[in-house]
Amino acid sequence: MTGLAPAPAEVFPAIRHRYGLPEGGDGEYQAIGLYAGAHLGESANLLPVVRVMTGLAVALFALPQARAVVWHPAGTAIEAGQFKQAIDAWLAGGAFPALGLTALVREGDGAMRSEGLAFFTGQELRVEPTCGETLGDLGKIAVRLVHRLVDSEPVQSRQNITGPNRERLLAEPREGGRVVRVWRDS
Repeated sequence: MTGLAPAPAEVFPAIRHRYGLPEGGDGEYQAIGLYAGAHLGESANLLPVVRVMTGLAVALFALPQARAVVWHPAGTAIEAGQFKQAIDAWLAGGAFPALGLTALVREGDGAMRSEGLAFFTGQELRVEPTCGETLGDLGKIAVRLVHRLVDSEPVQSRQNITGPNRERLLAEPREGGRVVRVWRDS
C-alpha cells in the first residue's frame, strides 16, 4: 500500500450517487487518497485487498474531520458513519456493502442496474422489472445478487437462481459477458 497522500481534485470522478449525504453539499473539502501500491498491479480489486483498504478508511474516521468516503469505481459518496457501519459488518462476516461499494440505478424501462460491480466481477448487473412488483422488491433482489456475484465466479452461461423471497430467477450474461441480465423464470 502506498502512504497517505493528498489527491489532486482531478483524480476524483464525479459523484453520481450519495448515501447518507445531502444533495449539493459539495463544499470545499480536503481529501486523502488511499490507493493500492503498484506492486499489486491488477490485483487492487481482489476482495482481500479491498477489505484492507476499506478497513484503513474506517480507521481514518478516528480523525474528527472525516465526513465521507468517495468510492471511485461506483462514483459513490458515503457518509462516514454509514460507511463504517457497513464495512464493519462486512469485515465481521456480514453481507457485501452493495449500496456504497456499488450503486443501483433505475433505468427508464423500470429495470435496476448496478454501477461499479464490474470493478469486482468484470460484470454489471441488470435486474428486469418483471422480477419484482415494487421498486423495493427489485432493490432487494439486486442487493442480494450483488453480494452473490462478488463472492462467486463470473456468470458465463444461463443459470437458475433463487431470489430473497424464494422466487425463481434466471441469470444470463449479455453484451459480450459484460452484463448479467436477471429475469423471473415463468
